[in-house]
Amino acid sequence: MLNPQPIPSYLIQSEAVRERFDRLKSREVILEVRDLDKRFESAQGECTALNGINFKTHRREFVCVIGPSGCGKSTLIRILAGLERQTSGSVLLDGKPVEGPGADRGMVFQGYTLFPWLTVKKNVMFGLKMNGHSTMHAERDALQWLDLVGLTKFANAYPHQLSGGMKQRVAIARALANRPRILLMDEPFGALDAQTRAKMQTHLLDIWRNIDVTVLFITHDLDEAIFLADRILVLKANPGEVQELIEVPVPRPRDYSQATSPEFLATKARLEALIHPPTAVDEEDDVVRPHMVRMTDVTDNVE
Repeated sequence: MLNPQPIPSYLIQSEAVRERFDRLKSREVILEVRDLDKRFESAQGECTALNGINFKTHRREFVCVIGPSGCGKSTLIRILAGLERQTSGSVLLDGKPVEGPGADRGMVFQGYTLFPWLTVKKNVMFGLKMNGHSTMHAERDALQWLDLVGLTKFANAYPHQLSGGMKQRVAIARALANRPRILLMDEPFGALDAQTRAKMQTHLLDIWRNIDVTVLFITHDLDEAIFLADRILVLKANPGEVQELIEVPVPRPRDYSQATSPEFLATKARLEALIHPPTAVDEEDDVVRPHMVRMTDVTDNVE
């Protein structure tokens, strides 16, 4: 049996990828997070959810945020959306402090947050009308966005008549209808089956390529982060802190055949090392083991 080829360093970039990152970094900064802290009071005392978070996101960049459970991913994105307040530090959007929710940020949650009593078209129209657009203007724009996400035929359907993936496409169209500067996505595909999730990832990249929007995408899936992102912000838990900001060396445009490429595997290996580092177990530590009870009289063992 031949020995497998060694995986190269995730830091190695082709000339095309390196040039693309040079162009990306030359664009204006849309979002800047400076020394962000978030602390909570609990029965056990003060708990630090986020500690000293610093990063910048450039125009039309696609950034994924990933980390183990409890690292504060969702808390971070809620602060960026203006739904929670940080304890200290600042969030700047186009150089201006984020003080609360605003039309300059679109938000897509994991759950299907559509209004069940409104049609697909009226769900997309909702934010436009709230921001003062006429019904005619809102309807025209809503139909354009539904065309972009491939749901024109379902404009008059209700959310309960749609599949999970279709509901999230409506949610994306609704979030983009106000033409936000940045689209914030909190594990939007986490509740979907694997096949639908893969389709939605491709849909999202197609949408992103065709509009002027920056995307910040929370996920716990390593492959999803590598497939989607320009850069991946890796957080560690307890407290949530930045471990590394990885430039994904996988060329664009992306397709699923790249999942076995050296660049993809190298990036995944680095993420695994950061998020799931090997831990040594002290022999004297208490190890909780399940108490297995024999619940069958069958004599032919399965092993």
